Amino acid sequence: MSSQSFATRVFNKSLDYIEIVGNKLPHPATLFGILALIVVFISWLGDLLGWQTIHPGDGSKIIVNSLVSSDGLRWIYTNLTYNFVNFPPLGYVLAVMIGIGVAEGSGLFNSMIRALVLNAPKKLITGTIVFAGIISHLASEAGYVILIPLGAVIFHTLGRHPMAGLAAAFCGVSGGFGANFLIGSVDPILAGLSQSAAQIIDKDISINAAANYYFMLASSFLIVVIGTWVTEKIVEPRLNTYNGTAVKIPIEEMLPIERKALRWAGVSLLVVIALLALSVVPENGLLRNPKTGEILHSPFFDGIITGILIFFLVPGLVYGIIVKSIKNDKDMMKHIIKSMGTLATYIVLVFFAAQFVYFFRYSNLGLIFAIQGANFLKEIGLTGIPLIVLFVLLSAFINMFMGSASAKWAIMAPVFVPMFMLLGYHPALTQAAFRIGDSVTNVITPMMSYFALIVTFAQKYDEKYGLGTIISTMIPYTIFFTIFWTLLLILWIFLGLPLGPDGPLYLK
Repeated sequence: MSSQSFATRVFNKSLDYIEIVGNKLPHPATLFGILALIVVFISWLGDLLGWQTIHPGDGSKIIVNSLVSSDGLRWIYTNLTYNFVNFPPLGYVLAVMIGIGVAEGSGLFNSMIRALVLNAPKKLITGTIVFAGIISHLASEAGYVILIPLGAVIFHTLGRHPMAGLAAAFCGVSGGFGANFLIGSVDPILAGLSQSAAQIIDKDISINAAANYYFMLASSFLIVVIGTWVTEKIVEPRLNTYNGTAVKIPIEEMLPIERKALRWAGVSLLVVIALLALSVVPENGLLRNPKTGEILHSPFFDGIITGILIFFLVPGLVYGIIVKSIKNDKDMMKHIIKSMGTLATYIVLVFFAAQFVYFFRYSNLGLIFAIQGANFLKEIGLTGIPLIVLFVLLSAFINMFMGSASAKWAIMAPVFVPMFMLLGYHPALTQAAFRIGDSVTNVITPMMSYFALIVTFAQKYDEKYGLGTIISTMIPYTIFFTIFWTLLLILWIFLGLPLGPDGPLYLK
């Protein structure tokens, strides 16, 4: 038996094990409920055993607050609803989805993706598809449902292997999930979770949704370049010529009314950007800090979610009015309600996630674990670049078992954000490292919620294509994305560049 076949068998067994373990995990909402109960138990145990530590900032003694004590039980009873309603990611996401719902429901996102791909020169088609995949992060489902099958159709129409087109789109949509040219719906979710975790150490700290934007923007160009190179130099040559029987499907051209609507949507977007710029660029700008004149710590960034909402709402509304997908206020509300309907699972998840996070904070377990963990890392000398690299790899490994980025970060942030803060790192850096790890293994984990759909798309071109086909095709992306994206973060740290507005590498 050849070493190659042995390696294949070992790899397939590993994937089977990952799938079995992942499938046995409870629903994420149930998981957070269980974790909240575990925190209750550990707080009782910690109080019983007298766990304590010394705060490195003010030298005060920190003890465990038991959630089973009289005070603890009263706190749970009176704060259950408060925890849910005041959980930062909830309000952020609900607000942003108003704008995204109009833009997606009106057909703007669909037309943007089609126009981008249809108008690209043939030599740039691979890079354009990867680029479109990154842009599709702005919408909740457009990338997975529209772009990935479209990528396969385009390659097939051009006489190239459809699986290579599917892979190029998939790597942009899912493998490059932590990168974006604009701020999308996931940014306020992660920032809200980071802020809740960071407030374990600093009650006044605020993490805005743009805290990773500079790094995300640079990462987007990296993903386009690496994704294009891997597709054309590794994936496509391995697939060879497509000899299947699938019929070439003509790509639907843009209608004149859609082109007109896109142009006016673009004009309206420029107007929105100009108005927002006028609110912060002049020294007396309305959204600058009225006392200090600052831009970073100002109403503009404090209310960045409002800016994102308008950013999507106005172009989506203009596009919808022109193509007549929005004829009146009822149509607009229908799109918003439909978009909110997709958040039902998320809202349930947030209720339980909020209890876990706030139980953790009240008990002081997060602070004690963070201080002890930081002291341990200092003692063994694991700080700096090696620590960040290991955290990226840990995030990538955990992603193999749990698909939801927000669910993973809700679990990881309360431990790692405070721990890294005590080592001097700003939450923006911890969040950026997590986003790399959370993205690179998306394309090879069966736990990713759309993975079965990707297999279905592939089977249109060959019934034999299955889970192993997708994973073996996508592994090169995971390898190269992990290497070069991590190197980009290391370079960023060496250069001392901020990760985004009010997103420094280190705590002051």
